Amino acid sequence: MKVLAICGSARNNGNTELLLESVCGELEKEGIETEIVSLATQVLQPCRACWACAGEENCVNRKDAFRDIFEKMKASDGILLGSPVYAANISSGMQALLERAAVVCDMHPGLLRHKAGAAVAAARRGGAMEAIDAMNHFFLNHEMFVAGSVYWNMA
Repeated sequence: MKVLAICGSARNNGNTELLLESVCGELEKEGIETEIVSLATQVLQPCRACWACAGEENCVNRKDAFRDIFEKMKASDGILLGSPVYAANISSGMQALLERAAVVCDMHPGLLRHKAGAAVAAARRGGAMEAIDAMNHFFLNHEMFVAGSVYWNMA
């Protein structure tokens, strides 16, 4: 099994990445391969709603790292999303990633079906539940299984 963790923080080695590293460490103890992809050094463009992705199972915009990240999402057995909470919701990088992925998945139903999904949020103040909710909605809208937790998945 392989889990792809995507860090939506604008900062390298920040609190969100620490959360993802903690979860990945537990997964690796169980023999699950993990990879963390950071959006900190990348600027993802928002979806242009061009619908050209209907012709292929990925976004046609090749000007950023989205295509490579989405290929990794499709190839993984599980997806772990992590976002800081700057303004009562997910980060702008995570929003761009999820919007584009959602449109590709809407044009090709079943691309992420039955993969496992889990989300974590790093917050300084309110908005952590909204961030978790946004990421979980992405999973649910694309027929993924959402992993629960015995405690709050935020720090």
